[in-house]
Parts: sequence; structure tokens; C-alpha cells
Amino acid sequence: MKKLINWGQTGAPSFPIILVALTPGLALADDPFIQRVLIDGSRATQLGIADSAAAGSATQRQLQDRTNYRPGELLEATPGLIVSQHSGEGKANQFYLRGFNLDHGTDLRTTVDEMPVNQRSHAHGQGWTDLNFLIPELSARLDYKKGPYSASEGDFASAGATAITYANRLTQGIASATTGQNGFARALLAGSPEAGKGNLLYAVEAMHNDGPFTHGDNYRKLNAVLRYSEGYANNGFSVAAMAYRANWNSTDQIPRRAVDNGTLGRFDAIDTTDGGEARRFSLSGIWRRTTQESSSKISAYVIANRLKLFSNFTYVLDDADNGDQFAQPDRRVTSGLNASHSWHWHEGDMASVTTAGMQVQNDNIFNGLYKTKARQVLGATREDHIVETSTSAYVENSTRWTPVFRTNAGLRADHYRFDVARIGRKDDTLLSPSISIVLGPWSQTEFYINAGNGFHSNDARGVLDADNPATPLARSRGQELGVRSEWVPGLQSSLSLYKLDFDSELVFIGDAGNTEASRPSRRYGVEFSNYWKPLKWLSVDADLAFARGRYRDEDPAGDRIPGAVEGVGQLALTLAPGGPWSGSLRMRYFGPRPLVEDNSIRSRGTRTVNGRIGYRIGKRTHIELEGFNLGNRRDSAIEYYYASRLPGEGAPVDDIHFHPIESRTFRLTLSTAF
Repeated sequence: MKKLINWGQTGAPSFPIILVALTPGLALADDPFIQRVLIDGSRATQLGIADSAAAGSATQRQLQDRTNYRPGELLEATPGLIVSQHSGEGKANQFYLRGFNLDHGTDLRTTVDEMPVNQRSHAHGQGWTDLNFLIPELSARLDYKKGPYSASEGDFASAGATAITYANRLTQGIASATTGQNGFARALLAGSPEAGKGNLLYAVEAMHNDGPFTHGDNYRKLNAVLRYSEGYANNGFSVAAMAYRANWNSTDQIPRRAVDNGTLGRFDAIDTTDGGEARRFSLSGIWRRTTQESSSKISAYVIANRLKLFSNFTYVLDDADNGDQFAQPDRRVTSGLNASHSWHWHEGDMASVTTAGMQVQNDNIFNGLYKTKARQVLGATREDHIVETSTSAYVENSTRWTPVFRTNAGLRADHYRFDVARIGRKDDTLLSPSISIVLGPWSQTEFYINAGNGFHSNDARGVLDADNPATPLARSRGQELGVRSEWVPGLQSSLSLYKLDFDSELVFIGDAGNTEASRPSRRYGVEFSNYWKPLKWLSVDADLAFARGRYRDEDPAGDRIPGAVEGVGQLALTLAPGGPWSGSLRMRYFGPRPLVEDNSIRSRGTRTVNGRIGYRIGKRTHIELEGFNLGNRRDSAIEYYYASRLPGEGAPVDDIHFHPIESRTFRLTLSTAF
């Protein structure tokens, strides 16, 4: 049953909220309201829901209002998270959060419809997170958590965890076409007609993009989703098939010295044969059953991923004749099952939910590292067949003891088996406890105390390295204090103070095919997030995050962590006056970072402004103009410091290598509903 109420007289937000009762059999699985709480297009309140000040959700409306250059930037709806790119558009993004350079996804767990996106023991980087298969128009919700405080999250979730949920039904079908500068073109067709007893959702997407580069990316993408859902959101099921394929060229990072002396332009490439191919196919299903006393959920998936990646970051440092290009092919089948059962109990002011769950995942992987020239193999550095299996069990209890005191306590157990053909096998087990205490609300304000352990798994090849074995499961320990307030009408604010430690571990470096020592580290940080709706047609997002990352051991090289993000921020304005016009403007700041341990070399900061203007023509047709890097700044998307050698140079040169942000770019979209 749905009820429209106003909580203004009870001390909660004074804006309309649509609630859905969880009584069995009353809400349809394709009901657009069951998957989230809608607050008139605003951010959903987290008072009484979230277990930390750094957890939250972004609604479908909020996700649609964002101006994203690439699909992975959808995750930037998570306050303090930066999504970047240092190569061709088909490559997995680079992520930054809570003082971490997360590389391509290590320590940021990402799921789509409960399927893991992180790929372990990957040819290029542990936790490889390729989100290019995302179709933003299908994204109904983004849930995020930060810190290792949830027993239901496991591998890669120490800095944070993000979960994207696709819709079961679209309120209207979509047909859209986009054209833009630099060879950008995109077409999308999506709908959700009734089918038998349920609903069928389909989407087909085609895209091309060259980017601003002298040697265009020629990124070609085909993407499709087909989903059938039946029953109710709390008593129903869905089955989905997804298919994605892409090909691209890459303009990898280039040395600053060559741009400063005029040898290269900002958008030039050194090795024009860099690039890749990616394929992803998946079949997944989710089943839910709910009664007044309990609820159950089972999800299962099979994912086939294939990648061919060709890179050259040092040019002719090692091989003056053939160059330093290398290939990292990776093909795998990932299968898994997640199951959980919850018992609900309440008496008077007390209410409790106890959840027991298990998660099983198996990866059958074939990958390697090859010396190449112009994508032609010259020799093999290594070839591996890896079978990595994990079994996890957890129990979590959430109890409201009084109207102003609740707790969430959990314990997780993970068992991993690493098996590399012709090398060996190794097992490891880890227990991860967590606890959250929530006090309030008083005057629309809650206080949080969080502590917990997490981990990330290491590459199986490094774990079984005979000379320098990596820690199989590298433990993290986090603590956090937070406050969330909605005391000021229309303003939602949260403040977090956190500490996160990682033990010393060895990590596998995919680009070199060996292990490398990583020192014990500690990060302190503060995050301040605000959402303000001063007018019905205007909302403002303002987020700031600062982090201090240091190594914890003594080393003459220094104690700074190269690439560790120190400060980020964003300010976003969204306007929806109620007539045919709408728009948004978003300013993003990505601060300087140390590039070497003694902090003598630092990156530059990056500032971008993106925006969009939309106009509705009649009831069904909409036209939208998007603009990226409106200030046309010459900043970097990413910067590294290492030695390289260009053709003609007699010796290696230590230098900053950077990938530029895109030049000012506009895209025009015409869409119609049916």
C-alpha cells in the first residue's frame, strides 16, 4: 500500500515522501516506487536508515541530472569519489577515494545488480573495474558505503563499496540520438512492455567516440540488456542477460618534457598502436521472498569477460629497436551465488533484524604478459591459468534498542583458494568483525561510531610467487566518527572523521609480471557533504573531502604515498523550474598529490566545469545540450612520475607523465518517449 504523507509535523523533513509498506503481496516488482524512497525528486533522507555518516543513496532522478563524459563517472554521485582515465575510453577507469589512488578498482567494491564488477587476479591490475557496459538510463539507484563497516561487503570494500541497481521497468520507452564534437555519436533504444505475467525490459546502445586526440580513439561500443521480471519487489524474481563489446585506440600518458619543448602536442600519442578490445556477456537472476517475520534473497550470475590490452608507458626505455609495448590478454568466466535470510523481530520500542548470508565466487582465468610491437607478439613473459575460489559467510544484527539508540554488529568469514597451474595452490582464511553505534535522532541529528576490519585479496600469481610471495588477504582496519543532520529545513549535511590502516603486504604488478613490496600505511581524513533544496526547483550539492596518507614505517625514501589523493570537492546546481526548461552546472576539483615518497614532486590540481541545458518539446520529446570542460582548461586527468625514454633520447629521463582532460566539448541529444 502506498501512502503520501508529510512529516513536517512530526519533526522529520517537511517535504512529501512516498512510502511503500513492506507487507507481502502489495507492491509490484516493476513498481517504480518500491526500489527507493522518493522525495519529490530530492535526495532521500538517511536518518534512521544509514549506519554511518558516509553511507547513502542517489536516486534515479539524481543520476539522470548528472552530466557524465563516460559511464563510469556515474559513481561520482558518491561524495568524495573521483573517476578518471589515463588511456583509451575502452579501458577501465582510474578511481580515487579517501586518500587512495585505487588504480582500476582495488579497495573500491563495485556491483551492478549484485554482480561483481571487480575482477581479481586480472592481467593488468587487481580489482579491475570496467564500467563501460553501463547504460545510465537504466540505473534506478546508486547505493554507497565507505569504510570496512559492513559484514555483507567483502573483498575490495575497504575504502568503499558502490552498488548500482537497474530498473525492472521504465515509466516510458526511450529512443534517443546524440551527436557531438570529436566524432561522438550515440543511439539508444529502450522499453519495458508487459510480457505474460511479468514485464520485459530491453535496451540497445551503440556509440562511437574519437576524443580530442590527434590519433583518435575510434572507440566503438555495442551494448544490450534484456530482463524479465515477475511478481512483487519483495516476493518476485528477475532474470537478466547483458552483452557488451568494444574496440579502441589508446593515447596513453605522455611525458611533460616533450610537451614543454614542443616535440609533442597535448593530445599527441607516442605509440599509435596502443589500444584494446573488450567483451562482456552475463546471465543473472534475483529471487526474493518476504513474510512478516522474515525475508530471503538469492542471486546468481555467470559472467564471461575477455580483454586484449596493448600499452606502452616507457616508449623505448628497454628496447630501442622494437619499443616497449606489451600486451595483457585476460579471458575469464566468473560464476557466483549470493544468499541471505533475515529474521525480523519487534516488541514495543525495540526492533531487530538478524541476517545470515553466504557468498560463493569462482573465477576461471587465462591471462598473460607478452612483449609486442604494433600489437604483434614478439615473446611471452608469462602465461597463466588461474582458478580462484572464495566462500564467504556472514552474520549481521541490526537492533534499535530505544528510539535514540541502535547498533549494527557483524562478523564475516572469508576462505580463499588460489590455484595457478604448474605453480601451486594456496589457501587463506580471514575473519572480519564490524560494529556501528548510532545515537539519535535529536533535533533531526544522528551521531555515528564505526569500527571494523576489511581486506583486499592479492593476485594469485603474486600469492604463489616462489621468491617474494604476496599476502593472500591483506587486512585493513578502520575507525570513524560521524554526524548527520537535517535540522535546517531543506538542508541535509553529514560530517565524517575516519582513520584507515593497511598492513604491510606484497602486491602483484601486472605490467611487470612480478611482485613488489608495499609498506604499511595509514590514512586520516574528513568528509563534509551537503545537499540543500532552498527552492522547489533548485537543489545544491556541495561536497568537500581531505585526506592525509602516510606510510607507517621508517624509510629514507620518505613517508608520502605516491598518488594518494589529498583534497577533492564538488559544487553542483540543478534547476527544474517546472516548465519546459531544466539544467545543471557542476564544478569539480581534484587537488594536487605527491608523486614520490619525499613529496619533492607533486601533481597539479584539476578543475573542471560541466553543464547541461534541457528543453521539453511537448509531452514526449526532449532536447538537451551538454558541455564538458566549459572553461577549456589545460589540466591533467592523471599524472605519474617515472623514468622513460623517447626515440632519439640517449638515456632514461625521470619525468612527470600525464593524460590530459578533454578539451571543451559539446553534445546534443534528441530523445522521445513512447
